Amino acid sequence: MRETNFAGVKLLTRGKVRDIYEFGDRLVLVATDRLSAFDVVLPTPIPDKGRVLNQLSLFWFEKLSDVVPNHVISGTEFPKELDPYADEVRGRSMLVRRTDPIRFECVVRGYLAGSGWKEYQQSSSVCGISLPPGLVESARLPEPIFTPATKAESGHDENISFQEMARRLGNERSEQLREISLELYRRAAEFAEQRGILIADTKFEFGLLDGELLWIDEALTPDSSRFWPADSYTPGGSQPSFDKQFVRDYLERIRWPKQPPAPELPSDVVAATQAKYREVYRRLTGSELA
Repeated sequence: MRETNFAGVKLLTRGKVRDIYEFGDRLVLVATDRLSAFDVVLPTPIPDKGRVLNQLSLFWFEKLSDVVPNHVISGTEFPKELDPYADEVRGRSMLVRRTDPIRFECVVRGYLAGSGWKEYQQSSSVCGISLPPGLVESARLPEPIFTPATKAESGHDENISFQEMARRLGNERSEQLREISLELYRRAAEFAEQRGILIADTKFEFGLLDGELLWIDEALTPDSSRFWPADSYTPGGSQPSFDKQFVRDYLERIRWPKQPPAPELPSDVVAATQAKYREVYRRLTGSELA
């Protein structure tokens, strides 16, 4: 399913991946099979992707609920207005409390990859955090680091330093977000590694409801994280992955300029990406995708 169209229900926004419907102080987030790469939505959907994102998010929200409260009300019960669309909603949706989103992405990196690796090559630092000399691509960092980014409505997010985040958001709230994000990452990374998956990096999003901080949006999915198979991890280059890095690598190979329009994906890339999403779900949860 590439997008939803629920007649008589208010569509609040259609994001890169999720269609969000409004029900007063509650929202229904529907994870479609759309895939974005380099902040551009691709024309080719990935079957099962939305169900993996939704059900894996529900898994992590529940598992890590003792670290920070989250916005989930239910993954199975929805407003009656959606009854005619039960087949489309089932398995790929969650009913959540509506919050005032904090406009920063809380990124935690445990390994040197992606934009972090590119920045390190230039400055031996990532988002203002100095790192030891001589690290190679995909190296495990001495300690996970918190590297926030501004959250763009469209286009590319911008990596910033913690000091810049604190200047814009306030030191107390920024410290709280850093502490919670690092704890979520540590707990998730330890759990995942026991199941043969390294979480190279991930991003968290938060919102406020009546002054309470809530973890929102998605939780440790293949879209918000880099998942690497532990048994083939070899620092010194890019790693095979269970996430959309497979698609990113394909787009790099064909020299797409990372601007719309995006190309259609070939069937073998679609099938391999679908299999990776399903496999990471199986490894992390211990069960097949329902």
